[in-house]
Amino acid sequence: MAEARASFPIEGTPPLHPRDPLGWCLLLTGLYALLAGWRLAIPSTPYFDEVHYLPAARELLSLWETGQGAYLNREHPLLGKEMIALGMALLGDNPLGWRIMPSLAGTLTLFAAMRALWHASADRFASIAFGVLLATGFHLFIQSRIAMLDIFMAASLAVAAWQFAGACAQPETGRRRLALTGIALGLAMGAKWNAIPLAMLPGLAFFGARLSAGRRRLFLSRRGAPVPGITLVEAFLWLGIVPLAIYALTFVPGYWLGGYLRPSPLAEAGLIGFHTEILSLQQQVLTPHTYQSTWQQWVLNTRGIWYLYEAVDGAQRGVLLIGNPLTMLLGLPALAWCLVTGAWRGDWAKLGAAIGYGAALGLWLIAPKPVQFYYHYFVPSLFLLAALALALSDLRRSHWGGWLAWGTLAASVGLFVLFYPILAAAPLESADSFAKWTWLTGWR
Repeated sequence: MAEARASFPIEGTPPLHPRDPLGWCLLLTGLYALLAGWRLAIPSTPYFDEVHYLPAARELLSLWETGQGAYLNREHPLLGKEMIALGMALLGDNPLGWRIMPSLAGTLTLFAAMRALWHASADRFASIAFGVLLATGFHLFIQSRIAMLDIFMAASLAVAAWQFAGACAQPETGRRRLALTGIALGLAMGAKWNAIPLAMLPGLAFFGARLSAGRRRLFLSRRGAPVPGITLVEAFLWLGIVPLAIYALTFVPGYWLGGYLRPSPLAEAGLIGFHTEILSLQQQVLTPHTYQSTWQQWVLNTRGIWYLYEAVDGAQRGVLLIGNPLTMLLGLPALAWCLVTGAWRGDWAKLGAAIGYGAALGLWLIAPKPVQFYYHYFVPSLFLLAALALALSDLRRSHWGGWLAWGTLAASVGLFVLFYPILAAAPLESADSFAKWTWLTGWR
């Protein structure tokens, strides 16, 4: 853990061991769970992409209860819909049942992300700041309160990052943590294909670290970074084979999901053959959408999506997906800072934040998906806020920047409070109340 990165500022003095902020992580997670779960059942009707995923989850429920169900929403893997169906099985086919699992997944994302940054950096302030920035960054909060697939992908990726960073920091737990990393990576891909570029990074990092050491027994040596005691062959098992196996297992219910007149399309085509249909559906030319956007607009936070804006449950209500206007922009120079200083100092936490952002966003620069939306920036924004947390920690240690670091966190919280009514579908005064928050034309 932190011991591996302890420093000796003065010869003869004991090493500095930063205290694990586990208590703060648990406190922030608990507060976030309460906030994200508050009035989770409002709106009481499906909104935005819930109209696509809830019918698919109902068919899974029907399969479990009656042995029959249609295979709907075939363009995405099954795990996210299975998780939504699980919530409905536990709490009923109602708004709370639809959204309870996304809410729990969002809470897990917050905790796992903080733990990942702690194990990677041993930076107490950055880990806590990351939690504050994530909780008030808008993306995580909104996705935690709607029955969509992205939150399950994000939660699995955060757990994978936590376990991989923990394996590197605590080699004595390396085998168990690498196994959990592989499981989490498989679940991430089973929720949404967007996870694939990031799912490759732990294995590539392990291979790169061993290759750079120049060892003769490259594949069988147990010595050296990133996880002493684990050979490259074993790492390939945990980070290459296990993710693919877990991913395949998430499709098992699909073998029994068929239409009313024919058996399951998955059973007919087989798992590999069925992926041809998924890819085809992903690439199909869609009708231009009012809220479609480009990656440049995501980066500058200039194009949002109204998930909801209508009179429902006795009041005018809205949910606007944008990023926190302050931290989305401050995160951009923070990414550059982390890339430069990380490379200069060999700081893998900073490099990981910058590389993760590049991999997550880079997918959308080459993806053959003709219509893209701002919610695709959700995962890149996690890495962006990690970079900002690390940069703020550096700023705090400077002789003049402490107040600026704390001020940025306070301002992020303040903006979250200001925008809260249109993040949580709170009652609004009138049909034109949206103008109070639509500071940019692209947010209307």
